[in-house]
Amino acid sequence: MVGSGRSGERGTAGAGREGLRTERVPSGRFRWQLKAPNGRVVAVSSPVYDSAPAAERAFAELAAAGPELVARITHVREGLGWIWAVPGARDDPVARSSRAYERYATCQNAFRRFVALLTKPDLPGNRGLPAGPGLPAGPGLPAESNHSAGPGLPP
Repeated sequence: MVGSGRSGERGTAGAGREGLRTERVPSGRFRWQLKAPNGRVVAVSSPVYDSAPAAERAFAELAAAGPELVARITHVREGLGWIWAVPGARDDPVARSSRAYERYATCQNAFRRFVALLTKPDLPGNRGLPAGPGLPAGPGLPAESNHSAGPGLPP
């Protein structure tokens, strides 16, 4: 069930603290955001969508890829910090970190937490899917900026 807020926000019922939310941006279009159990936004959609259901469908497609996702970690152009982004079909980002991280390793961990949140069975798009095993294993995240990598780190 999807609810509506006064500011044009939509989200799954009970998602005030955690889960998927869609919000209307100043252009009148929509983007999704994913909140952790502590209420902090961990990821947002990079593109904007014509409707809230379109944003939710895009999130469901992303969640279906789950552990197979890769991130590009880059240093922010102005200021300090690192951000991660998930490239799409034409290398345009489909999801990104909601903020910059002071340390590269913290940014890597934030991406891993995002992937772990995507595997939660109670998120839209994950209904009926088995719960993920936690942090997925896979190829390492890059040791320097502007590279693609999988969600895991080498031992």
